[in-house]
Amino acid sequence: MRPRPPVQGRGVLSGTGIIITVLAGTVVALLVPLWSYADRPQAPAEPLSARTVATPYGPLSDQDRDFLTAVRLAGLWEAPAGQQAERRGTTEAVRTAGRRLVDGHTFLDRRVREVTARLGLPLPNEPTAQQRDWLTTLDEARGEEYDRLFVNIARLADGRVFERVAQVRASTRNSLVRALADDANTTVLGHIRVLEATGYVDYASVARDLAAAPTPTDAASTAVPSLVGPGDVVPVTPSGTPASPTYTLPPAASSPPPPSPAPTP
Repeated sequence: MRPRPPVQGRGVLSGTGIIITVLAGTVVALLVPLWSYADRPQAPAEPLSARTVATPYGPLSDQDRDFLTAVRLAGLWEAPAGQQAERRGTTEAVRTAGRRLVDGHTFLDRRVREVTARLGLPLPNEPTAQQRDWLTTLDEARGEEYDRLFVNIARLADGRVFERVAQVRASTRNSLVRALADDANTTVLGHIRVLEATGYVDYASVARDLAAAPTPTDAASTAVPSLVGPGDVVPVTPSGTPASPTYTLPPAASSPPPPSPAPTP
């Protein structure tokens, strides 16, 4: 009796069975990662989204609002400090630095008032307790001590603002805030450079203070004063016409005097 030939397609190890098994394994391999991903808890929302609000110019975050307030506060104390330095600085470099702070913060104050008016946000009309203390310290100083205090206090304050500008410029999704951050970056960097050009900056002290974590007392002294609506914001209006936020540096106080011209024979 002749043996019956094997029936095509029977058995898992037949040609068709092998193909089906391979395909099934492939499908499972593709689906398992998807099932695993679906079972994972969702990643937490970005930190700023909790109080981010929609505006015609893009989302506006808490960090954006804090930045706008910080720009305003900087002008409220640095503009009068700069005017004082114009009068009381003992070197041309310090007087020039004071004038540049006045010019730059008058420009930035106008810009921040424009931005907050379009966004309908309030701003403070007076500096913080710490900033008022700085102004009091400068009022009591005289001579070279005044020069050093003015330069180092302003350099420390501008260093903090500069760090905040970089953070906001890197992350903001609001076009008005982004444009203001560009202006603030240019202006504050110019202030840092013009203060350093006086030759009075104590870099070790500034670096130490910038790196120090704020204490509860610092937090109280830097608390934002009460805010007022756009219609009640008082502009920073120093005497004179504001200049462009970009400018040349004054000669450093520590630079040697230029050589006298040789006498004509």
